[in-house]
Amino acid sequence: MNWISNYVRPKIRSLVGVKSDVPENLWVQCPSCEQMLFHRDLEENLKVCRNCGHHMRLGAKKRLETLFDRGEFTEIELPENVTDPLKFRDRKRYSDRLKETRNATGGNDAIIVAHGAINGHKTVVAVFDFSFMGGSMGIAVGNGIVAGAQLAVFQEAAFVVVPSSGGARMQEGILSLMQMPRTTIAVQQVKEAGLPYIVLLADPTTGGVSASFAMLGDIALAEPGTIVGFAGARVIEETIREKLPEGFQRAEYLLDHGMIDMVVERHNVAKTLGQIIDLLRRRTPEGGGGQTTQESYDLVGERNDPKVPTTD
Repeated sequence: MNWISNYVRPKIRSLVGVKSDVPENLWVQCPSCEQMLFHRDLEENLKVCRNCGHHMRLGAKKRLETLFDRGEFTEIELPENVTDPLKFRDRKRYSDRLKETRNATGGNDAIIVAHGAINGHKTVVAVFDFSFMGGSMGIAVGNGIVAGAQLAVFQEAAFVVVPSSGGARMQEGILSLMQMPRTTIAVQQVKEAGLPYIVLLADPTTGGVSASFAMLGDIALAEPGTIVGFAGARVIEETIREKLPEGFQRAEYLLDHGMIDMVVERHNVAKTLGQIIDLLRRRTPEGGGGQTTQESYDLVGERNDPKVPTTD
C-alpha cells in the first residue's frame, strides 16, 4: 500500500479544496502543431485545427450532416450478413470484438449509407466510420457500397463515397478480399447508368479499399493531408531499400502527380461537391451552347483554385 498516494494526497486535496470532478477532455492537443484546442471550438470548426489547419478525423454522422443540404438525410437499412463466418479468434473472439465495438460506437459496422439532396440534386452518400475497427472493409461494408450503388441507380442519383479505412478486415479473410471485385462492379453499374460517381478520400484510405472502389471515381477529391496508398510507407521503404520523397502518399503529393483531381478543405467540401454534381448532371440546352464535361470540370477546378479570383 502506497501511504503517500492513498492517504496523504487525498488529505491535502481535501484541505486545499482541489476539485476532482473537472472533466479531463476539455482540451485536445493537435497532433500536427501540438496546440491545445478547446474541444467545443474544435467541434464547431469540424475537427480542423484553427492554428495550423490540420484536418482530424470526423465522425460518420457529422460528416453526413456537413454534406447534405440543411444537414437533412435519411439513412438506409443495410442487409444483414453472417456475423463471424470464419469463427475467427486472435486475442479475443471476433464476435466479441464486434459486440464491444458496436457498443462503443453505436453503429452496426464501419459504413453508413444515406440519401438526400446536395445542391438540390438527389444524392446517395456512403461514409466510412474509422472508429469502427479502423474502417476495415468486411462483408457488411461491401454490402453497404453495393446497396448505395443500387439505390443511386434506382433513384437516378449521384453516388458519393467517403472512404476512411485501413483496408480489408483480416478477421473475415478471403470473404473480405472478395468485397474488392464486388464494390468495383457496383460502382461500374453506376457509371453505366450515366450517373456521377465521386469519391472524397478521407484520412487514411489504404489497403484493399484504395485498391478498389476508392480510386475509381469520375472525380477524386481529398482532404488536406490525407494519407492515400496501398501499403504503408515504412513497408515500401523496407522493400525497395530507398528513402521515399517528402510527403509521399499525402493528398498534396498525389495531386501533384495526377492521382487525384482536387484537394479541398473540409469547410468547402459540400459546396465543391454541389458544384461538381450540378455540372455533371447539367443537360445541354436546346440549340447547343452547353458545356462539355471537360469544360465543366475545368470550371470547378478554377473556382476552387485559391489563386483564381471568383465572383461568388
